[in-house]
Amino acid sequence: MSAPQAPRAADPPLRIMTWNVWWRFGDWRARREAILAVLAEHRPDVVGLQEVWATGGPDGENLAHWLAERLGMVAAWSPSPRPERWQRRLSPHDPHAGTVDFGNAVLSRYPLLERRTRALPAGGHEDEGRTALQVLVDAPRRPLPFTTTHLNSSPAESAVRVAQVRELVPFVAAGARRGEHYPPVLTGDFNAVETSDELRLARGYETAGPVEGFVLLDAWRFAHPQDPGLTWDRRNPWVARVHQPSARIDHVLVGLTPFTGEGAVRSARVVAAEPVGGVWASDHAAVLVDLEP
Repeated sequence: MSAPQAPRAADPPLRIMTWNVWWRFGDWRARREAILAVLAEHRPDVVGLQEVWATGGPDGENLAHWLAERLGMVAAWSPSPRPERWQRRLSPHDPHAGTVDFGNAVLSRYPLLERRTRALPAGGHEDEGRTALQVLVDAPRRPLPFTTTHLNSSPAESAVRVAQVRELVPFVAAGARRGEHYPPVLTGDFNAVETSDELRLARGYETAGPVEGFVLLDAWRFAHPQDPGLTWDRRNPWVARVHQPSARIDHVLVGLTPFTGEGAVRSARVVAAEPVGGVWASDHAAVLVDLEP
């Protein structure tokens, strides 16, 4: 029997992105065009989006569906069951301020075979309606289990995020099937740095994870072990006004790959870290990861 062949460098990668798109804050119409321009430039195959908005009624609009239509992609959308906290922060001049939905979404160039959501715990704090959205992407060669999430944001709520990760990782592991699928991918705005308890728990190799034997690798650390890879950067004026330090809080985590290399990290970049035509698309930069096919 011949040895399995590793992926060739000439084979096109499977391109993954995670991006928090800052809901309907600021000049969201101009930002929406900038978000579209970034996605059109980098052409990810699968995107996990956080802080996606949707308005109801017959003339309602959903940012994920709006982007998917213009990019030739398909969208899955998961609204938060508790959008009130976000609605209170909108300008009273927004006609949808009291009714607009908030949630996570996935955009994909390939059909979605399955989709499911999981509510995440509040850890004894105010329930912010945090959830995880999981899809099975009908990617070339084999399906890709893909999950995106958005954890509690307060710097003081590490314990809440730990409780959320204890619910999140089993959800990701349940969608992973070795051999027939790509290794699972977990993306999102974790609102936590890579050295935090919640990220160490999620990865499962620096401390015991929630699922025995289940490990997720930090794609950015794999590709750039010495680069901070800032996604929450004080160079962005929307970040500077919050008076918090710059950090990498948006992550792409990838399951262990087989020896043949399918799903291994080929490269990683931070994108959307500069204005587009004078417009900052979001307060977060995005992380773009190429995986071996």
